[in-house]
Amino acid sequence: MKSEICSIFNLAALYRQPIYQLMDKELKCDFYITEWETPPFKQMDYHTLKGYKGSGKQIDLFKGFYWQTNTIDKVFKPYKHYILSGEPHSISTWIILLLAKLFGKKTYLWSHGWYGKETKVKVILKKCFFNLSTKVLLYGDYARDLMINEGFIPEKLVCIYNSLDYKKQMEIRKSLNESKIYSNHFKNDFPVLIYIGRVQKVKKLEMILNALKVLNSEGHFCNLVIVGNDSEGVNIESISEDIGISKQVWMYGACYSEEILGELIYNSSVCVSPGNIGLTAMHSLVYGTPIITHDNFKNQMPEFEAINKGVSGDFFNESSLIDLVNKIKLWVSKDIELREDIRKQCYKVIDEKYNPQVQIEILKKTILN
Repeated sequence: MKSEICSIFNLAALYRQPIYQLMDKELKCDFYITEWETPPFKQMDYHTLKGYKGSGKQIDLFKGFYWQTNTIDKVFKPYKHYILSGEPHSISTWIILLLAKLFGKKTYLWSHGWYGKETKVKVILKKCFFNLSTKVLLYGDYARDLMINEGFIPEKLVCIYNSLDYKKQMEIRKSLNESKIYSNHFKNDFPVLIYIGRVQKVKKLEMILNALKVLNSEGHFCNLVIVGNDSEGVNIESISEDIGISKQVWMYGACYSEEILGELIYNSSVCVSPGNIGLTAMHSLVYGTPIITHDNFKNQMPEFEAINKGVSGDFFNESSLIDLVNKIKLWVSKDIELREDIRKQCYKVIDEKYNPQVQIEILKKTILN
């Protein structure tokens, strides 16, 4: 039976593999995925999808706008539904939206949607773009609320959230216990702060280092483990040495073993991400570790809203080191008896919203009903 659903994506990051495989199996989608010479994320193997039909190329045009080859002709094929990367800078996507509307076909833009810091020009661009689609699939309720305030019809906006490899993570989570991984490394039993993700300047990791220094001066000693590759020369180790906290900082480096990541996260007291937080939020919460990140949601990634303030994490004033220090003190001083309750609250949001099974059910309800 030929597929009625065509998925055209500008890339397929590795973390998306579980949801794409479910779409492949349960929606019988055909997939057309643009290939990048230098992709911004590690890519999945497209050939694991039975419905993978081919790739095109991205051609840069002007001022961030681009064209995806091998896409426009798909609107002339007998598909009834098109799931598209919701990127307003893709000129080819505009053409598909217009032609699909002309032919009476349905389109679904999978997108961040709205950040809340759009310029007047971008507001006009986005309104025109998203209004061409049948539905918009959004990563969270924050963007949905902003778009409703901009005049979008609520029924048009569907929250699909985000997900990682939930099935594998569940298997690992069931096997996790407290270990001595940190006491063996640091030779102390201080609470451990963890950061997981790319080590970039935009993540403002120097704030955690300065927070550690302040905490030391107040007698609240903590350790810090940073799991990620320093691709921008942030020089965490050099800064740590300069401010006298190097013995409390473990620059673990990149790690692609989910089993090791699970152990590192599970045994940490709190995850701290001073800059924007994205997939790190889901990764930390799925293994039961609360999160501290900043409170300027216009500068956040959609996954910030997975944090339940005061229950599974906290938000500090974006520009305040002292507020970050106070939030860290609050969370590392929680009673040991409360740790298991906190862990369960962290699990809850992932189990209920941020996983591929929830996403596929939302897609079925949105497209097939």
